[in-house]
Amino acid sequence: MIVGGGPVGLGLSIELGQRGVDVVLIERTSEVHDIPKGQNLTQRTMEHFIRWGVEKAIRQARLMPDSYPAVGVNAYGSLMSDYAHPWFRRSQVDRFYFTSSERLPQYLTEQVLRRRVEDLNGVTALYGEQVVDLEVSAEGAVALTGTGQRVQCSYLVGCDGSHSLVRERAGITETRSGPARKMVLLVFRSHQLHQLLEARFGPTAFFNVLDPDLDGYWRFLGRVDVGQQWFFHAPVDPSSEAATFDYETTLYDTVGARFALSLDYLGFWDLRITTADTYRNGPVLIAGDAAHSHPPYGGYGINTGLEDARNLGWKLAARLHGWGGDALVDSYSEERRPVFESTARDFIETFIENDREFIRRHDPTRDLADFEEAWEQRRIAAAGAGVSRFEPHYEGSSIVVCASGRPGAVGEHTFLTKPGHHLPPPERGDPGLLSRLSSGFTVIALSKSLGEAFSRAARDLDLPLDVISEDLYPEPVLVRPDHFVAWMGDRAESDAGHILRTAAGWT
Repeated sequence: MIVGGGPVGLGLSIELGQRGVDVVLIERTSEVHDIPKGQNLTQRTMEHFIRWGVEKAIRQARLMPDSYPAVGVNAYGSLMSDYAHPWFRRSQVDRFYFTSSERLPQYLTEQVLRRRVEDLNGVTALYGEQVVDLEVSAEGAVALTGTGQRVQCSYLVGCDGSHSLVRERAGITETRSGPARKMVLLVFRSHQLHQLLEARFGPTAFFNVLDPDLDGYWRFLGRVDVGQQWFFHAPVDPSSEAATFDYETTLYDTVGARFALSLDYLGFWDLRITTADTYRNGPVLIAGDAAHSHPPYGGYGINTGLEDARNLGWKLAARLHGWGGDALVDSYSEERRPVFESTARDFIETFIENDREFIRRHDPTRDLADFEEAWEQRRIAAAGAGVSRFEPHYEGSSIVVCASGRPGAVGEHTFLTKPGHHLPPPERGDPGLLSRLSSGFTVIALSKSLGEAFSRAARDLDLPLDVISEDLYPEPVLVRPDHFVAWMGDRAESDAGHILRTAAGWT
């Protein structure tokens, strides 16, 4: 059972359904709400969509034309100030993935994923239904719904948001770290603002304003489409209320100019960073915002949650089909939790801390020459900020062979294969390799004897494995179902069984 049918719950339903697992998905809302959050879809997320059979539909649903790439602007004071530079070019790392990134409002992504769920015979989606209580035992879980149904399952996954009932009922605690602020979300329409910003910055998707009065917190403006709709986030006074909030003045101060607009939505949310202390308690697991919550800095939210779904899905399927050990399911928390901790600490909190330090040290009204020199250094450093260093990996995982270190989000994009890291496309070779990778394990090796050794070991262990006998990488690699490298080496005929047992969680 999956509780929560947002993008993470839908993605996990698809991952499990495609692997022949019977799933009940329970989502309390009948319709998808058209609030445009979670827009940036990374290259890695688009790889998931390829495997889930929805990439084409996602691309066709986009509102932004190709001429508007996922590129941002960072400005000081207001968008009309003299200090602004490009920021966060996701396309810089395109070549290290099997496809390119996309930009799409979350509600459109959910609509595509809902349609895919409808195509899977093993997935039953109950929209407009709500889980109100859980009973958990060593054998599984039972969910009680608002209409009085009792639904029993072997595993229950909470994808029910930052205020997760599943997490609470399962007794999973969480830890809060970093900043905490009250934030406003505005969704509005303004063609005049489109003309103003396009004339100044050209085709740009989102805009950050570093306000010296906000102590390092951003005001964040982004396009939903080209020409009309926008979303806007900003820290506000804790006493702010919807009925009295002066959103027009806040927007005018951010842009540095007045413009005509019509408001579609106004709401408040809490900027906070929380991490569940474990992602599993017996048969209950959590994913997405139920496991980790953070502000929308850098577009990590939806992508982190969908990676949770991909990591967890194949492991649950392997366990239920009998070829995965219980340690495989345990490795979900072992791998994914440190990745989020690193994302929060090394990227989101660092963004805020660095901006806070910059504002306090450099003030154009106090020393203009010093400020302009520091701003120029920021411009140079921002060329790849938050993109090239963000490379989630599972180094040191118990199901990765010969890998030292610890899972995290800081890494280096490279065409070299490394244990615990995402498999990059071959630098020279088959550009369509992704479609040839097995839904189970895949060995890529020119050596016929090595491929045969892994095939024999896989038959003995009754686990799915394909062999690609080509010289695509400098060394042979074993690729996991989620396309991370489980092992690499020169020869391992005698160790193939041990390698596969480790990668499948029989440790």
